[in-house]
Amino acid sequence: MREGVFISIEGGEGAGKSTQISALAAYLRARGIDVVLTREPGGTEGAEAIRNLLLGGADDRWGKAGEALLFAAARSDHVEKLIKPALAAGKWVISDRYVDSSRAYQGASLGLGDADIMTLHAIGSGGLLPQRTLVLDLPPDVAAQRLQQRDAGVSDRIGGRSSEFHAKVRAAFLQIAEQEQERVRIINADETAESVTQSLVAELSGLLPE
Repeated sequence: MREGVFISIEGGEGAGKSTQISALAAYLRARGIDVVLTREPGGTEGAEAIRNLLLGGADDRWGKAGEALLFAAARSDHVEKLIKPALAAGKWVISDRYVDSSRAYQGASLGLGDADIMTLHAIGSGGLLPQRTLVLDLPPDVAAQRLQQRDAGVSDRIGGRSSEFHAKVRAAFLQIAEQEQERVRIINADETAESVTQSLVAELSGLLPE
């Protein structure tokens, strides 16, 4: 059986990941591809329990290291119990966030460093990376407007962080894409939903079956 394909969809708050993941899954399923949709933190019972710990409460609920360790623990369970089995069964896995979010949010923006995040990833998840990572990118003012519309001013403990924090997140995603151009692609999310979906599909060139 042919090994499945692992895709992650990344981006800052308000980038439209949920909408685009659903549209991309519909496109792939129409082509006869068996698709598994999942998210981080989450995707498995253990990882969802950790998600509740991470996203609830005050911003200072966890220290920098503790937050990174919790994300790594959730990802380890996610990879072992959902992602690897699905790929082994020949399915396509689309994850709403993966390790590049930890690199951007906890590594660059909280100041832990990329090497530390990737070391945790190597220990917890065997260093597994997607074949393709698609980053939905928005100008900060557009992202802020969409976030306000989505959350009505009530965000989780990470989404509710300062505009300076989220600017660092965006810069980190752009840097990762510049350094890893074979795997990571930037998608302009400041377009119609249909146009963004078309851009996502175009960046899967070489992965789609003939």
